[in-house]
Amino acid sequence: MRSVIPDYLTEALGDVESDSSGVQAGYIPELAAADPERLGAVFATVDGKVYGAGDVDTEFTIQSISKPFAYALALADRGFDPVLAKVGVEPSGEAFNQISLESDTGRPLNPMINAGAITTHALAGSEDLDPAARVERVVTGLSAFAGRRLEIDEAVCVSEMEHAHRNLAIAHMLRSHGVLTEDPEAVVDGYTRQCAVLVTVRDLAMMAATLANRGVNPLSGEQVVREPVVRQVLSVMLTCGMYDAAGDWATQVGIPAKSGVAGGLIGALPGQIGIATFSPRLDQHGNSVRGVSLFERISSDMGMHVMQVPPPARAVVRSNHVVGSGPNAVRVLQLQGGIGFSGAEKVVREAVDTAPAEVGVALDLTMVYSIDDVARRMLLEVVRRLSLDGHEVFLVDPESVVPDPDPGDGGRVTVVGNVDQAVIPPHRTARR
Repeated sequence: MRSVIPDYLTEALGDVESDSSGVQAGYIPELAAADPERLGAVFATVDGKVYGAGDVDTEFTIQSISKPFAYALALADRGFDPVLAKVGVEPSGEAFNQISLESDTGRPLNPMINAGAITTHALAGSEDLDPAARVERVVTGLSAFAGRRLEIDEAVCVSEMEHAHRNLAIAHMLRSHGVLTEDPEAVVDGYTRQCAVLVTVRDLAMMAATLANRGVNPLSGEQVVREPVVRQVLSVMLTCGMYDAAGDWATQVGIPAKSGVAGGLIGALPGQIGIATFSPRLDQHGNSVRGVSLFERISSDMGMHVMQVPPPARAVVRSNHVVGSGPNAVRVLQLQGGIGFSGAEKVVREAVDTAPAEVGVALDLTMVYSIDDVARRMLLEVVRRLSLDGHEVFLVDPESVVPDPDPGDGGRVTVVGNVDQAVIPPHRTARR
């Protein structure tokens, strides 16, 4: 059977294809010459499946879409505090190339505008890197997100540097405030080379999927950056990624996103999918006209807005029953699904409300497919308190979804592969 997803993407492209509004980025000659009719869209799932339609393999320069990924590299390489000391996280409400600096510190408002991105480029890699090595660090990092080696378009570099007067002015202002400590012209040259990395829509979707997949590239399996870095990057993308259209985007589309003046646009929906589109004509904000329309449709059709909470799943406690009889009876709380805080709270409530009379109590995780760290700690605290109350506690965990099942001070737990193995030792058949 043919998948319905490429057909959906083809239909969506057909619906926006006739929109000829907007213009290419005229201030960069190489981008102004781009074919305005190019149009493509790709979905990349967090388990590595890629669906596309249109011009999915046409190469173009990444431009500002490089910003969140370079920001991730800076956070990974230098740590949060040094980066946040030099680049803020507040929406500017201004165009991408405005000279938006804090009046007292000279710090750029966020890493998605040019002032912040120039600073972020200088923070990628270690402090002792020379400009060429820093560019290589950035290109290697972007390549890891894409899952293949990316290259720089030298012609675009030359074209952009000939018209980089505003970025040079921004860099010199950053240097005057001590935000930049290196040669401003070398930093702008490196940042320009970062923006001139060649990608396809397929590459961009995989890069977005790596963010959606907690920093793990779905194809290579490489942990490109750690989860805390991804959370920071996606948060800034949602609030600042679409520049002075960020508020409209957050309310209407609701997917952490980033645009580029070559016509690319990405979105990363945590835990689900990376999306990328390509269409060179831009609106007044510097965002792809047809790309924005596609994202609006995709978000609406598929319920992808981050604030559109799905209906509650079935109860995390699938059943509460007793196996065995007499002194060998075991109270079994059978759990299911993915368990976060709210699910763990229901388990805590069930354990409290049940007040098991049986000596044995088993938490059956056979049907649980994931458990986050907060839920893990909450369940182990339930185990600890039950054992302190005199129960023999079992964790039925055949897939080891609970790592390091240590309930802590005074707690006891026996990990077994199935409920039948939850056997109470002879000396425990009477409650203490």
